[in-house]
Amino acid sequence: MSQTSRRSPGMPPDGDQGARPTPLQNRVTPTGDIVSHPARGLLMGNRGCLHGLDRRLGVSRWRTKMWISCVLTWRDVRRDPMPPRRWTALFFLDEATALAAGHRPCGYCRRADYRWFSESWRTAQRLAERPRAYVMDAHLHAERVDRRSRQQVTRPAVAGMLPDGAMVRVDGVPALLAGGRIMPWSFAGYGSPTTIAPDTPVELLTPPAITALLAAGYRPLVHPSAAVIGMRVHG
Repeated sequence: MSQTSRRSPGMPPDGDQGARPTPLQNRVTPTGDIVSHPARGLLMGNRGCLHGLDRRLGVSRWRTKMWISCVLTWRDVRRDPMPPRRWTALFFLDEATALAAGHRPCGYCRRADYRWFSESWRTAQRLAERPRAYVMDAHLHAERVDRRSRQQVTRPAVAGMLPDGAMVRVDGVPALLAGGRIMPWSFAGYGSPTTIAPDTPVELLTPPAITALLAAGYRPLVHPSAAVIGMRVHG
């Protein structure tokens, strides 16, 4: 899990010290974009130190290939989300969002999910043993971002061929796919589910390797608003 630091009791939960005109730029969308938004989400994550001393993001959107997702609280340690020159805490609505953005479970604070994830990877890729973290990180990095544009790589797909838990974009809107239905994504949660025809063309946001391990049985933690489609609800 990412390095931590203690904060004073008066520091707000997301680390903003005193009144700020806008929240910190550390909320992640299913497309991997990092934006400013007041919603905190159910998981946090890390891609290295992306901010300067002014607590604003620079040009880089990652400093390492190790993109992870972590629990919000760990052993009652209070974290500054943007400690100087150390790491930048990122926040996700849920794990389905983090996976779509290309983040895997942390092997430290989410040990059980990490083992399930790597075992599902082994099954999906037909490997003799579970892969090491650095192997998965390198593989995912090649799938999730374009080397030239440094933007998320998406792929055309057909809804009926995708597993539950995959994130897609339909008519320009990110949505969670499960049980033959889609739920539009937002920072507040998912909208009402609608049926999607199996032959509907969609834009797949979740990287192929993660999509494959979802098909192999891994089930991401999702926001409670997705309980109506039978997903593994966070909490």
